[in-house]
Amino acid sequence: MTNDTLGAPQVLNEATINPKTGRPAGKLQGILLLIGSCLPVLGAVLLAPILPILSKQFASAPGADALVPLILTIPALMIAILAPFAGAIVDRVGRKRVLIWALLAYAVLGTMPLWLETLGMIVLSRVGVGITEAFIMTCCTTLIADYFSGNRRNRYLGLQAMVTALAATVFFAVGGAMGSAGWRTPFWLYAASLIVAVAMVFAIWPVQQSDDGGEKAAEKLEPIRWSSLFLPSGVTIFGGLVFYTLIVELPYVLDGLGVTSTATIGVATALASLATAIGAFLFRWLARHGVRVLLPLAFVLAGIGMLVVAFTGSVAGAIVGAVIAGFGTGILLPTMLTWAITRLSYEQRGRGTGLWTAALFFGEFITPLIVLALTSATGTLPLAIAVIGVLSLVATVVMWIVLTRNPQPALAAPAA
Repeated sequence: MTNDTLGAPQVLNEATINPKTGRPAGKLQGILLLIGSCLPVLGAVLLAPILPILSKQFASAPGADALVPLILTIPALMIAILAPFAGAIVDRVGRKRVLIWALLAYAVLGTMPLWLETLGMIVLSRVGVGITEAFIMTCCTTLIADYFSGNRRNRYLGLQAMVTALAATVFFAVGGAMGSAGWRTPFWLYAASLIVAVAMVFAIWPVQQSDDGGEKAAEKLEPIRWSSLFLPSGVTIFGGLVFYTLIVELPYVLDGLGVTSTATIGVATALASLATAIGAFLFRWLARHGVRVLLPLAFVLAGIGMLVVAFTGSVAGAIVGAVIAGFGTGILLPTMLTWAITRLSYEQRGRGTGLWTAALFFGEFITPLIVLALTSATGTLPLAIAVIGVLSLVATVVMWIVLTRNPQPALAAPAA
């Protein structure tokens, strides 16, 4: 057995032991936390297929051109703003208590557009969805790091990136299918979090428990040396930009190459998502090479892939480039996350995870804005993607130099 810190939870075979039952965390806890991690993805992509319908539905509403896109993007902005504060609350109040309430609020706020009539109120409900997503994402990731250590932690963090990438593809298709029955229909899917909440009430347990078996709140937050998180968080903002560029822009690239079939665009997007999932799945075995190797590797693959997409001039070439970039970003996400949280104790983990989550979703939020600015500066979308690809290659060299000069903790280290 090992400990994170003095007085921290007991660990057996890289899994934390439930102090009430004496049993270690297992597949049930891992699967539920992976499912919970997919819910913020639901908020990001589910409504994308129905945006044109929403634009027509609220065409006469004041500011509709600006407000309709916010329905899709405002949750990511709220996560970027609030995740660090959510992390502090998670460290202070406790993981399970906050997670259950956030899941219940997510269901209520997510389904509100089923009854709301005005565009402004729908956008406001989406602000609430983003707030709950900040807590859900922070809690789920923190609990994965709480429950598992060493290679098992690497496995679940890799699986987290994998299932969220696959979920994005699935939710996009589901949103389109449900949207054919009316613009309100996709919002019913948010009620699924009620099922997740009920399951977590029984399967998720507090790592630190009070004498009565409830979740123990921290009397005082353990200080964090924030300077140690600045580099991982800064890299994650740029990594978020690299990750989301082709997710957002690949359909437009294919359209520019003459692809008019939505089925072809869907297949291309699915292949890129599958490559991301494969990269994330392999992280468990790649983690032994450490962040100094994996981070430059991920950036170089992403950069090469984007340059292929930008300059190939053919549909097949663009798909191949997207697959290369997707494989790189699949390695990138769990590497950045594990790099950030490896150095954190149990008492610090919520705040550290919240800061990392904020950095990733801030990168997501600014991606369309950056691409738009680069497209305006270069004249074409492919050249804008090429610029980001070149920056990714530059990041490869920079990260190799920085990490060589400043050795980092091993990604496969125990929970210490």
